[in-house]
Amino acid sequence: MRNPHHSAISIVLLSVLIGFSMPAAEAAQAAPPPPATKPKAQHIVVPAGTVLTVKTGQALGSKTSKTGQTFLATLAQPLSVGGRAALPAGSTVSGTVVTAKEKGKIKGEGQLDLALTSISVGGHTYQIQTLVLSSTEKGKGKRTAATTGGGAAGGALIGGLAGGGKGAAIGAAAGAGAGLIGGTMTGNKQIEIPAESALSFTLSAPLTLPPHK
Repeated sequence: MRNPHHSAISIVLLSVLIGFSMPAAEAAQAAPPPPATKPKAQHIVVPAGTVLTVKTGQALGSKTSKTGQTFLATLAQPLSVGGRAALPAGSTVSGTVVTAKEKGKIKGEGQLDLALTSISVGGHTYQIQTLVLSSTEKGKGKRTAATTGGGAAGGALIGGLAGGGKGAAIGAAAGAGAGLIGGTMTGNKQIEIPAESALSFTLSAPLTLPPHK
């Protein structure tokens, strides 16, 4: 015959265990699921070989500019990479006059070499590297042009032709490593580029931008 005291103790212990387990089970059921982890936004990489078309903020010339001089421009067209906006139109761009050499009256040649050095986006400035746009004016008005910086296809230039005014096309797409800097030619064959001329430069190294917020 079962001891009634043992049965009573078992019932009490069972009730206590059930009482502890039920709140724990209810709490587990009520706990919200962990928040979904958002994928990290990837940086935007503008690859080398990308063409940046800018509008100059000032006149540049083989006679009037100085080697090492900084010039400012604005990005003429927005740029996207893989469907993602990378560089908005109107971004401030800085460049440098790599070489400015006035043509002599009797001999010598005029030369004007330009390159971009930085671009400002969203309050931040990023260093960039581009191929150098180079043009020379030799005796009797003979012009040679080349794009230096690794032999890759260079940028083209759109500027002002003599008598054509600002914005006249003077450089088609560059090919076989050749680019062109032109502009209005003065009476003694100096190279001049009016303000607001559109110049196209080719990136010689990729530009990495942080993801847009």
